[in-house]
Amino acid sequence: MTDELRDWDITSGVGITALAVAAARAVDTTREDGLVRDPYAADFVAAAGAPVPMPVDAAALTTEDHMWDLMSTFMGVRSRFFDEYFAEAAEYGVRQAVILAAGLDCRAFRLDWPAGSTVFEVDQPRVLEFKDRVLAERNARPGARRRVVAVDLRDDWAAALLAEGFDARQPTAWLAEGLLPYLPDDAAIRMLDIIHELSAPGSTVALEHMANPRAMLDDPLVLRTVDEFGFDLSSLFAGGPEKNPAEYLSTLGWAIGDSSSGELAARYGKEFDDELADLFADNGRYVTARLL
Repeated sequence: MTDELRDWDITSGVGITALAVAAARAVDTTREDGLVRDPYAADFVAAAGAPVPMPVDAAALTTEDHMWDLMSTFMGVRSRFFDEYFAEAAEYGVRQAVILAAGLDCRAFRLDWPAGSTVFEVDQPRVLEFKDRVLAERNARPGARRRVVAVDLRDDWAAALLAEGFDARQPTAWLAEGLLPYLPDDAAIRMLDIIHELSAPGSTVALEHMANPRAMLDDPLVLRTVDEFGFDLSSLFAGGPEKNPAEYLSTLGWAIGDSSSGELAARYGKEFDDELADLFADNGRYVTARLL
């Protein structure tokens, strides 16, 4: 494994995909009918010095930015769903959250957390260092106790999480957003097993699962965008779990909810055009589960 694939920063490896997601959230934030409000996303893009321009304002999009327009709509839907997931977990009394492959996720700062909440962010050291630097420059203050866990998810991240004060005796809201396609089958299943092992009754988990991530890689629009970025996305995708994660969690005793991207878009009053529907409407699944 090359150094870039093993230890990336925010403009290399999987890191640059986190930056692109932040740009998409920034664009959606500027829309009057946007589904997410992320006041830090544009700052990350400005500070990163990405190898290619990344738009952060919907008003500045041109016909050449068609993929960014589509991506920002999709990310708005995705972000809103997982925002609501954490709000619902809080209503159940959950006061401990873990965001796996947190990237430039700022939910610890931009969501309303009940008193006594703790948010753990798990990701690569250099990605989290960049994130903390930009947030410090903005004088950002989290709305919950925030614990940064700098570790590769292919290593013993459970030990690192416990070392930062994670309490396996209390219910936890877990999130794996946009993560599974980057993990090989054994690592993905092991991640689900660890989540189960560390979860007290009442815990919840939410994740995004692509039934066929390779199909997206063959889409002409995606191929043109990836070529513009100058990196091989197919080398980053490891395929994710061969087993359906919803079915797997069900066998471990979790009660499952499952929605498609298209269903969520309709719920939020958004309509995917044909290109976006082909890419995500049925292929992208959103799984939530609760340990009874």
